[in-house]
Parts: sequence; C-alpha cells; structure tokens
Amino acid sequence: MHIFHKMGHLVGGTLLVTGTSIGVGMLALPVATAEGGFFPSLMVYVVCWLFMLATGLLVMEACLWMPPGSNLITMATKLLGRGGQVFCWVVYLFLFTCLMVAHVAAGGSIVSQMSGHAIPQWLGTIIYLAVFSPAVYLGTVWVDRLNMGLMAGVTVTYFLFVIFAAGYVNVDLLKVMHFSEAWVALPVVFTAFGYQSLIPTLVTYMKRDAKKVRFAIICGTAIPLVIYIIWDLLVHGIIPIGGLVEALHKGQNAVEPLGLYIKNPIISKLGVAFGFFAMTTSMFGLSIAYMDFLADGFHLKRKAFNRILPYSIVFILPMLITWIDPTVFLHALNYAGGIGVALLLGAMPIAMVWAGRYYQKKSHVYQQVRGGKTVLAILMAFVVFELVIQLGFS
Repeated sequence: MHIFHKMGHLVGGTLLVTGTSIGVGMLALPVATAEGGFFPSLMVYVVCWLFMLATGLLVMEACLWMPPGSNLITMATKLLGRGGQVFCWVVYLFLFTCLMVAHVAAGGSIVSQMSGHAIPQWLGTIIYLAVFSPAVYLGTVWVDRLNMGLMAGVTVTYFLFVIFAAGYVNVDLLKVMHFSEAWVALPVVFTAFGYQSLIPTLVTYMKRDAKKVRFAIICGTAIPLVIYIIWDLLVHGIIPIGGLVEALHKGQNAVEPLGLYIKNPIISKLGVAFGFFAMTTSMFGLSIAYMDFLADGFHLKRKAFNRILPYSIVFILPMLITWIDPTVFLHALNYAGGIGVALLLGAMPIAMVWAGRYYQKKSHVYQQVRGGKTVLAILMAFVVFELVIQLGFS
C-alpha cells in the first residue's frame, strides 16, 4: 500500500503537468503554425519544449528554497524584492486572465459544437463552468481525482482519433515548408508548453520530494511534446494550408475546420471529444494554480469561504469577457504566450534563480539546470527573441 501511495502521487503529479500542458493551446497549434508547415513547426516545438523544461526546473529550484506552501508571489518577493513582487502580480494577473478567457471561450465553443450548435456559445460557457469549476473550488485532491478520469478520456479519444484519421492524411500537404514563417507561431507554442505556475502546488502535493517533482516535470512535459507532434502531423496532413489560414483569420481552433475535410462524422466527433478532454485537463491545472496564487497573494487561509474571491476572479471575470467577444480565443492565447508566458514563466524564473544563486548565495543542493550564468543568459536571450517576434507581428 505504501508503494501504491507513493506511485499514486508520482503518476498524479506527472498527469497534472501533462494535463496542464495539453490543453487549449493544443487546439490552436496547427492553426498558429499553418503558414510555416509541419516540419518547420516541429522545429519550433522541440526548441520551445527544451526552453520550457529548463524554466520549469528553475521554478522548482526556487520553490525548494522557499518555506512550504509558498507560491510565485512569495518567491518573487523574497528573491527579487518589492519590484519583483509588483511585476509578478501584474504579469500573473494579465497572463492567467488571458489563459482563462481562452479556456472558457474554447469550453463554451466545444459545448456548443457537441450540441450541434443548438446551445449558443454564451450558454455553453455557463454549462461548462457549472459542471467543472466546483472541483477547483474544492481543492487539489478533487482536481487530481477528476483529472485522472479526464486524462483517460484524453488518451482514449486521442488514440482513436489517430487510428481513424491517419487514413485521411495527404503526405503532399506535409511537404509545405516555410521556416521563416514558423517562428511567428512562437507565442502560441509558448502557451502550449506553459505549466510552470503549477509547480509550487506540485511541490507541496508531492511533499517537496525533489526527485519525484523533477521526474513529474520531465515526463509530464515530454508526453505533450510527442502528442503535439502527432496531432500537428494529422491536422496539417488533412487540412490544406488555405483551410488552416482561413481558420487562423477567423480565430477558430483546429477542431472546427476538421469536419469540413473529414466527411466521417465519427472521426469529427472524436476530434471534438479529444479537444474537450484536453482543454478541460489544462483548465484544471491552470485554475488550481491561479486559485493558490491568489490565496497566497491575498494571504487567505485555506478555508472554503475564503475561496469565493479567488474563484470569482478565476472563472466569472473570464466568462464575462467571452460574452463580450466570443471570437477572443486566438487573440487571448497570442497575447498570453507572447507577453505573459514569456515574462512570467520565462524571464522571471531565470531572474529568480540568478538572484538566488549569485546574489543571495542560496544553496546549490537543489540546482536543477547546469551551466551556470552562461545557460541562464542563453535562456534569457531566447525570451528577448520571442518578445521581439510578438511585438513585431502583433
């Protein structure tokens, strides 16, 4: 039983990382990378995965320097001072509002699709949140339990979709290669690999066991990389570049145009179901991390009543925004990744670890990324590169 309990935490932690990554960003990836083509997008995926893996391990290192229960706001304050605290608050609220807007918009859209558009999108958002947001209100244990079931749904629908859709792939469509255009998708790809905000919650959940947390981060991010590549291959091989570019301009996700090119309703429904499960697992990881961040920032004790304010910010505000603009999906993801993810989950972990290692002389016992200042400088240069792309093409 002891071994089972330990493995349960390891598997559960890995799936939380995987579920947080595999989500609403995935629905946008083939559309965002449409103009580059499959092989150039593959290059961008691998580079982003390596970068986001490194910054995730940096967050873990900084987290292990902190007292138990600390979140990003506490880490930023103690390692970067008052300026770091303000920066963290502003960027975190911006990023997670954008991400939750994208999730709520996608959730409402998929509920509407599943009903054959009998349910309008605004009502779909209400139904979606009414069904799934209570688990986040109740806490990590409930999210973990429900997330395992949803990950089973992700796995089953994904493999069924791959098996049935593979026969529709046109290899000639995969030969489109515009490497210079591929980097334009970098902001959305950043978002698709975003999970670092979950790490403080994960460290607490896994009882600060560094080896287990490291394993969960590495495996939990490698799984999405493989899934993204296969998903991108299928979508790029089925939908011509013109169809994907049209979806991009309409602000649609990759699931919506699939039905136009696959005349098999079963495969189309599998695609919609997969998108639903994937997006919901991501929503759970992001929203529980957002709730914990707000509770830490507002110094709220872990009581049910105290979760009302964070819950309202996490769910109700994004719902109102999606009602105002139902086509906000891709715009929210683009700004989230291009600015929010780059600064909060890219630049800030690098800055925190630099300050902790070289100014505050924190212990190197928990060091997760080797290479010293050189590697940290390379990682920061990549953040600057991404921000230039975002500002140049927004």
